[in-house]
Amino acid sequence: MESRRGPLKSAVPSNVVSPVRRCSRTACGRPAVATLTYVYADSTAVLGPLATYAEPHCYDLCSEHSERLTAPRGWEVVRLAVDSGPPRPSGDDLEALANAVREAARPHERAAGAAAGSGGSGGGHGGREGDPREVARRGHLRVLRSPEP
Repeated sequence: MESRRGPLKSAVPSNVVSPVRRCSRTACGRPAVATLTYVYADSTAVLGPLATYAEPHCYDLCSEHSERLTAPRGWEVVRLAVDSGPPRPSGDDLEALANAVREAARPHERAAGAAAGSGGSGGGHGGREGDPREVARRGHLRVLRSPEP
């Protein structure tokens, strides 16, 4: 059924979605730079750096709206430092990467010793029965051997 104006058009003119997150304020199309969350139990509004993922109960704000943000009477606004530059690796990031590389190298040595000393009793820490590619397991992560060319 068509209206007098013609067929209904989609509210979104294109099926291509921009990878840039936009300000949540009505009629504002500027890129978001900060994320606003509310802590209702403490009557606090927290404005911090743009969250990694868009959350349903958070609001992304552009620089103008984040600077002009005010809270209702009796509420406190907590402004966390917003990083203006691109994220740089920290010492913790580099240490975590080094630990991951060390951990990936260790299971190979342990798996070789365990395969020689193990009697195939099952229930071991190493590879899964029937999957020769699995070298080690840590929680839900698995270390797999590279496929032979």
